Amino acid sequence: MLAVFEVNLYLQRTYPMKIEQTVLDQIRSRPRFQISTQLSREEYTDGLKKFLAEHSHEFSGNINREVAIFTVKTTHNEYWKPNLALRTETDLLERRMIVRGVFGPSSAVWTFFMFLYFVFGILWMVFMTIWFVEKQIKSADFPWALSLSFLMLFGVLATYLLSIIGQIKARAEMNKLRHFAEESILSIAGAADQL
Repeated sequence: MLAVFEVNLYLQRTYPMKIEQTVLDQIRSRPRFQISTQLSREEYTDGLKKFLAEHSHEFSGNINREVAIFTVKTTHNEYWKPNLALRTETDLLERRMIVRGVFGPSSAVWTFFMFLYFVFGILWMVFMTIWFVEKQIKSADFPWALSLSFLMLFGVLATYLLSIIGQIKARAEMNKLRHFAEESILSIAGAADQL
């Protein structure tokens, strides 16, 4: 059973915001979290644009009505530089808006990693099939098939380990982006309460 870590944050006027993150969300290739709030999508989008403008010295991003993508401005630009994609959804039953955050590298790097997983996976299946058929027909024509299948599994593992190393190196930037997401909602909610 997955444990859900919940943090309840309140503004001075007891404005509730609920943050959820499961253990599985922490070990994924692309860690994720969700925040539920009473803000409307329009209030959130407009407030997020203002909040980004106020913090433009530290963050850059692109915001539209349903998705916002942010990065931390740094002097270096390695493959592990994280992006935070915030997607908004409306929960009509609870009359709340849910903001889902997903951390990941740039889309080009993410596509390259998925391509590596695909290639290594397909080649593993091909080499395992060759080895299995060879054993079924009692042939010795492809003695290298089993060795190459293990090599492909090593390629999948190496790709995964590279993504984990990238996450570890980007931990500080990911924390800044997460803090940015939480603070933006608190700031927007505070501004909405003052109106």
